[in-house]
Amino acid sequence: MAKINKHIPIFMLLGLLTACSSTRITSSWREPNKDVIINNLNKVLVVAIFKNETTRHEAENQMASYLKGKGVVSYDYLNETFNKQNKEALRDKIRQDGFDGAITMRLIDVDKKADYAHGSFDNYPSYYRSFSGYYYGNIGYYNNPGYYTFTKTYTVETNVYSIKEDKIIWTGLTKSVNPDGVDKMVSEISKVVYKRMIKEGFIKK
Repeated sequence: MAKINKHIPIFMLLGLLTACSSTRITSSWREPNKDVIINNLNKVLVVAIFKNETTRHEAENQMASYLKGKGVVSYDYLNETFNKQNKEALRDKIRQDGFDGAITMRLIDVDKKADYAHGSFDNYPSYYRSFSGYYYGNIGYYNNPGYYTFTKTYTVETNVYSIKEDKIIWTGLTKSVNPDGVDKMVSEISKVVYKRMIKEGFIKK
């Protein structure tokens, strides 16, 4: 039987620490028979709710890029002179400024998981027939160091609101596993959400 190498090269270990990044939609809902024609829109407010300001700006830029120049990022519009504490004032101001809708993106959960992977394992069923065979068949299992793989899963909520009707008309949850940086994660989320909206017929070009 071929012998498994007990010494895993360091570059392989580094590769195993981070799994391939993937973003997928886990659930979505839209108001029945509701659709949005981007060319008919006037303005859409784009809001990302993340702790990091750079991440927030990147997320809003990514979402706005799919709106054909109709997207207005909140970091420019909702500046320090804007009264963000008064809900009624916020709603009235957005309506007066001619916004049709708003899109929000919010990080709602980060799940961290560590899994231990054994370095090697020699599978010899015959070693159970004697003590010496059993002992030597298993002692190497404990002496051979393994490694940990770490998985981070980010759950992000994306909502679409009608400003004129003052209600939510689309919502979806995405999960991103081990994203290669926040910028890439936000880009992937924007793409999969946009594709889902197109597929559902919610967005019409």
